[in-house]
Amino acid sequence: MSTRTVIDEFLTNRRLALVRSTPSSPIRGVKIDEELAGKGYEIAVVYLDQSVPNPRLTDLEDPIEGVIIAVPPDQCEKAVREAVEAKIPRAWLQRGCESKSAIELCDQEGIPVVHGECVLMYAEPVESFHAFHRWLWKALGLYAK
Repeated sequence: MSTRTVIDEFLTNRRLALVRSTPSSPIRGVKIDEELAGKGYEIAVVYLDQSVPNPRLTDLEDPIEGVIIAVPPDQCEKAVREAVEAKIPRAWLQRGCESKSAIELCDQEGIPVVHGECVLMYAEPVESFHAFHRWLWKALGLYAK
């Protein structure tokens, strides 16, 4: 789990990138961009798959304040390496996407990292399924304080 301080600091930034494997990858993160955009965040979606005609993290012209990584765990370290290369200052490894090596890389590079959490349970306003999920996690003592 991550500390609430690191979570809150991440969410104060409004210009974020979302890294996915491919446009059709079945990993968490399919609607993160749409839901966060509805909450006032600017989201640039990039893909690890080099054959997809989207920019890479290093190609984004406007400063990106944080990256949300929503890829399978075996691709997470690669995504973090791209974020390091792009000099993105903070990372959120979406729950279920993180790997030990990716977390260690963030620590080595001095990048504050959120892991083991779902960004949609913390980005206000929290609605629908995510509101119930947050309530449940609070009841179980799993929600970051």
